Amino acid sequence: MSNSEGTPAAGGSPRQVPKLNERILSSMSRRSVAAHPWHDLDIGPDAPKVFNCVVEIAKGSKVKYELDKKTGMIKVDRILYSSVVYPHNYGFIPRTLCEDNDPLDCLVIMQEPVLPGCFVRAKALGLMPMIDQGEKDDKIIAVCADDPEYKHYNDIKDLPPHRLTEIKRFFEDYKKNENKEVAVNDILPAPTAYEAIQHSMDLYGEYLLQTLRNT
Repeated sequence: MSNSEGTPAAGGSPRQVPKLNERILSSMSRRSVAAHPWHDLDIGPDAPKVFNCVVEIAKGSKVKYELDKKTGMIKVDRILYSSVVYPHNYGFIPRTLCEDNDPLDCLVIMQEPVLPGCFVRAKALGLMPMIDQGEKDDKIIAVCADDPEYKHYNDIKDLPPHRLTEIKRFFEDYKKNENKEVAVNDILPAPTAYEAIQHSMDLYGEYLLQTLRNT
């Protein structure tokens, strides 16, 4: 077989391989669409208690990655201005929608950092009410449902109090050097988190119906 474009294979005639730009144009003509993690990934059959979470930022990272809603790719939004790192893996719950027109945020406690763009099964433990620059920006606090160290946790009260203090303090401080005000309230129990997730699922469903009516 030929190892380069236009050179003969062993015992045969020259084999024409499309040039790179022709390959790109050919793939575009097929109108292939890449999967979008917000819309194409199912939330999971056990939601709102256990659900898929797309990780945008790995535990220990100072890089603020986030979903580019147009392309579905993970982009670098900024490097955190404060001398802090994300205490746990952080991302969003697919097929949910909040009042700020973003998917519902989720912090997933587990033993290891994971790569941005992958997804994990998460179990909701609580809801952290938060106001970011005057706008509601609540976070789900969860554990990885497939991590043997954490999967048996069922409610926020199961976590050590210091762990909760660390989480709250991170979100209170991570935007201070940007002169942005963030207010974090006490973390609420698991049933409140289930309600928030279900509400965001319902909002997403309404958004889909409205979109279909307008097409």
